[in-house]
Amino acid sequence: MKLPFKNRREAGEQLASELASMTSLTNVLVLALPRGGVPVAEPIAQRLGVPLSVLLVRKLGVPGQPEVAMGAISENGVRVLNNEIVETLAIDTREIARIEQRERQELERRQQLYRSGTPLPKVTGKTVILVDDGLATGATMKAAIKVLKRDKAGTIVVAVPVAARETALEIRSDIDRLVCLAKPYPFAAIGYWYQDFSQVSDDEVLEIIQRHSSKFGSAV
Repeated sequence: MKLPFKNRREAGEQLASELASMTSLTNVLVLALPRGGVPVAEPIAQRLGVPLSVLLVRKLGVPGQPEVAMGAISENGVRVLNNEIVETLAIDTREIARIEQRERQELERRQQLYRSGTPLPKVTGKTVILVDDGLATGATMKAAIKVLKRDKAGTIVVAVPVAARETALEIRSDIDRLVCLAKPYPFAAIGYWYQDFSQVSDDEVLEIIQRHSSKFGSAV
C-alpha cells in the first residue's frame, strides 16, 4: 500500500483484501457512510459476497467553518457532540439546534432517496462492517457506532483507508476491530491522501446500491 490512493474504489479494493478472512463468516452486513463511503464499501461487499446498505449520518459543522465538525447526527435520533469544541468556540445551543434541524432534513431526504424511506436494515446479532473514505475527527463514525450499539449489533468492525492517528485510537477503543490501511502524521485532511477525491453524487450512490443488490440481494 502506498499513498495517495488513486481513488475511493482502489482504496476499497485494498481494504477488501485485508478483510478477505471474513468470507467464512455468516450474518455479515456492510454499511457505508454516504456519500464518500459508498464507493469504498462496494469492493468489500463484493469480495465478501454480503449485502450492502447505508447508515445515514451527517456532520454538524461549526458555524462559519462547516468543514470543522462540532458533532454529528444519525438516523434514529442519535447525536454526538464534541463538547470541547462547543465550549471553546462558545457555540450557542440555539445555533446547534438550527444546524441540527437542517442536517436532519438532509438525513430524511437521503433516506427517501437511498432506501425509499425504509428504516435501517436489522443489525441485531450481526457482524457489521462500517465503511467510510477516511476518519478526520471521527464525529460521523462515532454517531454510526452509537446506532449499532443501541441496536445490539453482534460485532462492529470499522474499515477505512486512512485516518488521523488520534482518531483511530479513539475509534478502536469503542469497537471490536479497526481495519485502517494508513495513519499518516501529520494528517491534514482526508482528501489529501487521494489522487481523485471528487465529490460522490446521489446518482453514483444509487447506482452502486442497485448494482450490488441485483447481484447479492438487499440488506434486510
